[in-house]
Parts: sequence; structure tokens; C-alpha cells
Amino acid sequence: METHYPFTLPPLPYGYDALLPELDERTLHFHHDKHFNTYVENLNGLLEKNPDYQDWTLEELVMKWAELPEEIRQGIRNNAGGVYNHDLYFRTMAPTPATSPSGALEQAIHRDFGGLSELKSAMKTAALGQFGSGWAWLVSDGDGRLSVQKTPNQDAPLPLIPLLPVDVWEHAYYLGYQNRRGDYFESWWRLVDWPQLSETYENLLKNHPVYAK
Repeated sequence: METHYPFTLPPLPYGYDALLPELDERTLHFHHDKHFNTYVENLNGLLEKNPDYQDWTLEELVMKWAELPEEIRQGIRNNAGGVYNHDLYFRTMAPTPATSPSGALEQAIHRDFGGLSELKSAMKTAALGQFGSGWAWLVSDGDGRLSVQKTPNQDAPLPLIPLLPVDVWEHAYYLGYQNRRGDYFESWWRLVDWPQLSETYENLLKNHPVYAK
């Protein structure tokens, strides 16, 4: 993903049929090609008319939207968040993921949650407890401490470091699961790309000390 304007829709990291049976082709076409792309186009449209902010990074747009002029503030908040969140969502799923995290991430999950099943339970509670549209997240602080957060609409948990998001907007699952958000969560959980997340967490720790136990 580009760091600043103009943004382009990144390709889906796998085939549209690669996540079957958990997520079907029609859902991925609509979610990635339509919804995600709409956020990209809307964000570019807003920035095209406001060149003073074209050099802001995507993360700056997500975190500093409140500093923008009133006439574009909410639009940037919604669409920059939509781009940021969806980019991470699609990149943290994989067709054939490992069944569990490894290395430092595995240790941190045991330290901060008690184990992988407890992390899953915490994320599911957050995902099902998000009223209306939004997200549930596994995040890290700068010292490697893990927690679960939830955000409404297209808000992101920055400046915490997002590691793993689950999209609980209805467009993410309604074609296949209707109102069964819990069933969708269980399917999404089977797609989590734990090798990639384990590597991401290792890289995070290289530049930050791990907090004391």
C-alpha cells in the first residue's frame, strides 16, 4: 500500500476462491473490489481537492483527522480508516495458515491472555459485542504488551500497533452468514495467518524492549 496520496487498491493477496469454504468468492469480490475500492477512491477524491494534505501518510490521516479542516474532517476519518483497516484485514488472512502462533508472539499470548483459546475468546467477545458496524483487534503497545480492542465504524486503534483485525461490518460476512456474526468469526479465525503475525511481532520487538513481567 502506498504511504501517501495517491492511493491505489492493492490486489487481493490470494485467489478469490482461496478462502473457501470460510469466505466465498462473491463475498471477497464485493468486499475487496467494491467496498475497499470505494474507500480508496473517496480518500483520493478528498485529497485531490486538498493538496496541503497530500503528503500526509495514511497513518497520519488516520490518527490526525481531528486536525483537518472541518469540511473534510469526517470524510478523511471515515475513508482513511477504511483504507487502513481493510488493507490489514486482507493481508492477515491466508488460505492455509498454521494452526497457532509461534516464537515471541506465542509467548506473549500466553503471558497476556493465558493462551490462544483465551485470546480467541477475548476477540470473539469484542467482535460480537461491537454494536453495529466496526472492528475487533489484537494490538500491541510499543513495549510488546498485547491487548484486545474494539472500534466503531472505520476507526483504528492507532497509536497502538494493530496486529490482527476482524471486520464486523455486515458487508464482510452477510452474503454467506446473514446475521450469524459468531459463525463468521469462527470461520475467520481459521484463516488467520499466524506465521505472518509471528514475524510481524518479532520485527516489532527488535526495535522495542519487552516490558518486564
